[in-house]
Amino acid sequence: MTGQADASATALVTMRASRVARDIDAAFDRLLAIPADPRHRLYEAMRHAAIGGGKRLRPLLVQAASDLFNISRDSALRVGVAIECIHVYSLIHDDLPAMDDDDLRRGKPTVHKAFDEATAILAGDCLHDLAFEVLADEETHPDPFVRVELVKALAIASGPAGMAGGQMMDLEAERTRFDLATVTRLQNLKTGALIAFCVEAAAIMARLPHDARTGLHGYARDIGLAFQIADDLMDVEGDAALAGKALGKDAAAGKETFVSLLGVERARAQAHLLVTQAKAHLHGYGAEADLLRAIADYIVERDR
Repeated sequence: MTGQADASATALVTMRASRVARDIDAAFDRLLAIPADPRHRLYEAMRHAAIGGGKRLRPLLVQAASDLFNISRDSALRVGVAIECIHVYSLIHDDLPAMDDDDLRRGKPTVHKAFDEATAILAGDCLHDLAFEVLADEETHPDPFVRVELVKALAIASGPAGMAGGQMMDLEAERTRFDLATVTRLQNLKTGALIAFCVEAAAIMARLPHDARTGLHGYARDIGLAFQIADDLMDVEGDAALAGKALGKDAAAGKETFVSLLGVERARAQAHLLVTQAKAHLHGYGAEADLLRAIADYIVERDR
């Protein structure tokens, strides 16, 4: 990208992301109103994790993909809330001592540090449940068949064939050496599956035939890998204050990453190649895909 084009993409993403972040926080504020009973600590923990912080990239992707098909903003927002519920639950559980044992997330104490481990586990469980409650509600989409497809797609993306399976592979990466193909498979599951759902969800709501979704699948796959390479680069070169989390943990744990296998320069070049490929998959769309293109560019430039 040229400097001017890069600045333009960043400005577009920043503007739309700020609006999405406000809307997501407002939705969580409504959904997680603290009850006047002994459950209050659970709701406080859920709010601690879900409200404020984070780039809200996944809900933004849902909005951007929904732009292609004139999906209502309310429907896109509710799907964005559901995917953010899954993402936040996964962060709560990943941060636990039994997993990554992190103290900091999104610039504030992790849930088990701010509360306790039992409350953190329950908060994650409840956010996982809330995701499917939101998707199954007729406010998300009037067509029950669409809602069922959304629920099924998110369940697959977050389960053993998606994010959770990738997390299991990530735990195994501390005990064995992975080659590039295995690391790619790991990240396609752990990170890429939820990113792919964000784009797929818009196609589902638009009732787009499966054979017409090929380009969107290619876009999602490529930005998912580019996102992870950018994360690996940040882990090596980034600023922990900007990232809002501890850095350098993969190297300390002896895990293979795109950067450890490719080196910094080759990894960065691969990320940019993936962005170029991702945007090429959108060749059949016009200006309505500009935000998706801008997100692809932004992914490799964030917090550098």
